[in-house]
Formats: sequence, structure tokens, C-alpha cells
Amino acid sequence: MANNEHLMNTYAPMPVTFESGKGAILTDTNGKEYLDALSGIAVCGLGHAHPAVAQAISEQATRLIHTSNLYQIENQQNLADKLCELSGLDRVFFSNSGAEANEAAIKLARLYGHQKNIDVPTIVVMENSFHGRTMATLSATGSRKVQAGFEPLVQGFVRAPYNDIESIENIAKNNSNIVAVMVEPVQGESGIQIPDADYLNKLRELCNQNDWLLMLDEIQTGMGRTGEWFAFQHNKIKPDVMTLAKALGNGVPIGACLASEKAASVMKPGNHGSTFGGNPLACAAGLAVIKTMESEQLVSKAKDMGVYLLESLQKELANVEGVREVRGLGLMLGIELDQPCTELFSKALEEGLLLAIQADTIIRLLPPLILSTEQADAIVKKITQLVITLLQQEAA
Repeated sequence: MANNEHLMNTYAPMPVTFESGKGAILTDTNGKEYLDALSGIAVCGLGHAHPAVAQAISEQATRLIHTSNLYQIENQQNLADKLCELSGLDRVFFSNSGAEANEAAIKLARLYGHQKNIDVPTIVVMENSFHGRTMATLSATGSRKVQAGFEPLVQGFVRAPYNDIESIENIAKNNSNIVAVMVEPVQGESGIQIPDADYLNKLRELCNQNDWLLMLDEIQTGMGRTGEWFAFQHNKIKPDVMTLAKALGNGVPIGACLASEKAASVMKPGNHGSTFGGNPLACAAGLAVIKTMESEQLVSKAKDMGVYLLESLQKELANVEGVREVRGLGLMLGIELDQPCTELFSKALEEGLLLAIQADTIIRLLPPLILSTEQADAIVKKITQLVITLLQQEAA
């Protein structure tokens, strides 16, 4: 086991080090294999060591890795073209992470507000949301655990309950400084919270009525995860701003803030920037990811496999006392119990399965889009055994 004494104490990693991976399987330094139902927290949508991504990175690294945004970058332009084609949005700013993409969205909303002569531009954000750990994004995040100890927080945010249109309508009546609504189409970090089917449609209508920007944080839901390229496409709407990261580079750090012309036009040279954002290497990875997803039809596969996994889990856990709900959208799935289940994180690891526990009582699954039916069956079998064993122990 590696020595962590020189690493800053920001994580509490499990006692395992992975040495290699292929598809949905990871292998540790002792040769033990694990079925990855977490995908590096929704990052490795194509699984591990995908040959197309590896080849793209390798070939690009032999030619050029970095020049800076003082110059045009062909891969960046090509990736922006492709993302705009897929999303229907008009312009892209590239960053290195999801938090940075959300920072760009927040800055864009403030510029938009100031150009409307609003002195204190304010963004509506949601309770139990997660947008990142920079000062602005943790201030936007709806979690005191994330914010604690980092006060004073960044001002300019008003919070509303998730999936509650009436609360935002009330905010609209009482606050003339609102310029945007920032929301996740599905809340991931709080345990796969899926809103009403028309929630985003109603938010879109409300933003239209008040000339606000609708800003969707699709860092976790984007890139095919929910069975559409982007989750907003389930609702047949279009946001003004959308942020991406995670699966865009399949593990290579890259983020993106996409915007309609209405929103993007407020940005001018000098308003924002990034040293590494959109570099040739990261964009080569992003282009390879999209090309592979298209050629292997992974968006529709995520939709079908998501339904298969959800129905299988619901069937196996239907009559298990202590299971409150099994829910999901595409390959974002949550199993909510009526009691804490944090010990399942380590128990699953022992059984060769990677998953996450959210809000103490919710098992979160984010398997790769390349998941096979056999691997899905193995996930269902292992989780069913783990859940039943845990609940029987508690009942005894």
C-alpha cells in the first residue's frame, strides 16, 4: 500500500490501489478484479483504457500538447463545433473541470445581469445541489457540509427547494435582482433525485417570462448518461447555458460551458480565460469520446441498459423490507434504504464491486455506458445480496 504521508489530508481513500483497467473492470496491485459500477464518479463513460481514446491521446501527445489560447487551436474549434451540433447551443468556453465550467456560467450570468443594469445580479440555486468546490461554486451548492469552514461565502445566490416551481415563482415576485436559475436536471450527489417530468419545462417557461437565463449543470447528467446526449433533451427544451465535464474526456480533465448566442454574447476578450482550458490534448480526447459514442451507439445503449438495470433491481428488491425506493434515469440509479448503509461502500469493495453511498442511506450507481448485460446482471446480484444481508443484520 502506498504511503500517503505527503498528500494533503483532503480525502480518505479506501485501502486499494488500481493498477489497470479494461472496459468495466479494474484490477488492483494484488491482481484482484473489480466490477466498476461508479465509472470514476460518472467520468469513464467508455470504461477504462478505451483503445480509441488511448490512441487519440497518444497520437496527439507526439505532435502537440499545449500552445495556450493566445493562438487558435484546431481540436478546440472542432470539439466546439461538435458540441454545438449535438446540443443546439451556439458557443463554448473550455475549462479543465466541472467546477471551472460552473464558474464560467456564474460569471456569464453576472455579466448578463450587469448589462441589464442590475447592480446585484442574483442566481436562483437549489437545496441539496452540488456545483463544485471553488468559492463561487461551493456558495452555489446546497450543502452546509461543503460550505462549512469556508465562510464568508460568495454572495448573489438565492436558494429554493428542488423540484418546487411555486417557490421560484414566489422568489420572482419578491426579488427583482434575479438573472438566472442554475439547476441540475437530476441531482447526483444528493442521491439521484429525479424531478417531475415537466420540471425543466416549467423552469424554461418561468425564465422566458422573466428574461432570466436557464443554466443547467449537466456535468454528471451529460454525455449520454441519462439516455440522451444531454438530460434536457428528454424535455424537448433548450437551456441558455449548459455546463459539462466528467465524461467529456473519459478521464482526461476537460470542462465546457456552452451557451446560446443571447447568453454568450455578453463575453468579450479579457472577461474570462484559462491557461490549460481547451488544450489540444484534452480536446483530442473529447473528440475521440464523441466519435466513439456515435459509432458504438452508446447513448441509446445507456437508455436501454438503464431500463434493464432499473427493472432488474426493482424486481429483486421489490419485497425486501427496508428498501424505500429504487429509481433511475438512464445509467444514473439510486437505491434508497430506510436506514444508514454507509458500510456497504467497503462491503461492496470486498465483494469486488465499486459503488457509492450518498446521504447515508442511498446507494448510487453510475456504471459505464459500455456495460454488458452479463455485467449488469452481476451488479444486480451483488447489490441484492449486500442489501438483504445488511437489512437482515439490522433486523436481528
